[in-house]
Amino acid sequence: MLFQQNHSIRRFVALTAIVLVSGLAACSGISASSNEANLMATKAFESALLTATWSVPEATSTPVPPTPTLAPSATPTVIKTPPALPEVFQSELLNKADAPRQYVDDKCHYLRNHLDPNKAEPGTVVMPIMFHSITDGPADKIYQISHETLERLMRDLKDQNFEIISMDQLVGFLYDNEKIPPRSVILISDDLHFADYFERHFKPFLSERNGVVVNAWISKTDPNPQVVQENQRLQAEGWVDHQAHGVIHNINISNLSDEAFIYSELEGSRESILSTFGKTPVAYIWAGGGFTPAAAEMALELGYKVGFTTNPRGPLMYNWIPNSEIKDPNRPALIPEGEITNPLMVLPRFWDADASRYIDMVRRIGQDAALAAQQTRQIELEYYQIVCQLDYGEIPAP
Repeated sequence: MLFQQNHSIRRFVALTAIVLVSGLAACSGISASSNEANLMATKAFESALLTATWSVPEATSTPVPPTPTLAPSATPTVIKTPPALPEVFQSELLNKADAPRQYVDDKCHYLRNHLDPNKAEPGTVVMPIMFHSITDGPADKIYQISHETLERLMRDLKDQNFEIISMDQLVGFLYDNEKIPPRSVILISDDLHFADYFERHFKPFLSERNGVVVNAWISKTDPNPQVVQENQRLQAEGWVDHQAHGVIHNINISNLSDEAFIYSELEGSRESILSTFGKTPVAYIWAGGGFTPAAAEMALELGYKVGFTTNPRGPLMYNWIPNSEIKDPNRPALIPEGEITNPLMVLPRFWDADASRYIDMVRRIGQDAALAAQQTRQIELEYYQIVCQLDYGEIPAP
């Protein structure tokens, strides 16, 4: 539009200039040559054109409003749904009346320990075995085995690659899945014995395998001084580890026991071991296998980390303890542990007389558990990454 207006103005100026020139030529009385006339016309035209140009405004562009900058759209947060965790590993090799119980309530804490490649590998099993009396001759008393039976048991354990661990190693494994041999055994010899007993029956096997035997120490108020002195020496040598086994010992803790008696057995044994051996016991081996929910709770409050029954239910794994909810008519001597809140206080033990026949069962349970863990590992890792990793950190590298 502006271009058309300017063009029209210029045409008007040009015509006006021609008319002016013609008029000047006609009105002039001076006779001039054609060149002079042409010169006059040209100057008149240029003057008129210049005057017209000054009067025409310069063309200006219409300002275009800036295009508004749009804020980047926010990326929607994708909330991942964690997968369902697998059920607790079950084994058909356990007695039908027995079943594994877990004791780690925090799933993220459990998974971090379970999935950490620097901890005990999945399927790591511990076989606790209890001993009462070992004789050089034939076994002719209840709860007694011959040295020959002991030799066979130790040979069978070695043939299936079981290694002896200490009570401290066991506690570290059960609480934090600390690394121990994939097939481990803990030897617990109940009651008081002279040094000769341990040196003849256990030391040969412990020396070749750098192992430790646990002694369930009876904290009598009037112990034999020689027994005390000899066991102090064994403790100092490092291959006999003394843990609590009560004070009176021959009166089992039961539902008939009052609180004062339970406390005297638990605290009295703890104080005795501290004063006798200069150490605080971490394990309480229930005398006669007797325990109650109140006793188990009191033991935990007094600082005990684990407790042992005389129930031979199965092996131990991290966050996996075989217990029973019911009284088994086929095994009437076994006390159900279902009422005990923390299964760590009622750990099973195999009996020395027939422990050899269960070694392969323990090995197979560990093998099956390792295979199950391998199959569910990706699910557990995904759950951990979604639910746990922000608060508990990444699973450590090997």
